[in-house]
Amino acid sequence: MTRLAVTGHRELPKRTAQLIDEALRAEIARRADGTLTGLSCIADGADAQFARAVLDAGGELIVVVPATTYRDGLPADHHPIYDALMAQASEVIQLDHTESNSEAHMNASLRMIENADELVAIWDGKPARGYGGTADVVEAARERGIPVTVIWPDGAERD
Repeated sequence: MTRLAVTGHRELPKRTAQLIDEALRAEIARRADGTLTGLSCIADGADAQFARAVLDAGGELIVVVPATTYRDGLPADHHPIYDALMAQASEVIQLDHTESNSEAHMNASLRMIENADELVAIWDGKPARGYGGTADVVEAARERGIPVTVIWPDGAERD
């Protein structure tokens, strides 16, 4: 069984999202041996793309919800995608936080990497823009000896 966690950027430009989707699907296809499990918070952007790619490859999805108000803090146009992915989850892990803030998000990321064999990072390689950002999650995984695969295709850009 392969258990992949994800971290990555949100609010990606359309062309970048397309490039990442192609690269993610290729990376996941390499591991799709019938026992693939993906761990994601299913936020807009990389998290949701990863979750969809895992499910499309026949894998199982475990959703980690950082806080009870988490969904409310996501963009309204992402709610139908979030709800659809949540409905397909084989397991949902709800953390005890009420407020959806940086601490809750980082705790959710730590929970994912503690239960993963590897971290897939949709990351431009730059420092986090705030506590709990992609760079922080990559650093935490590396400190724990969790292998990290970085996906940032040529031509990808971030606002």
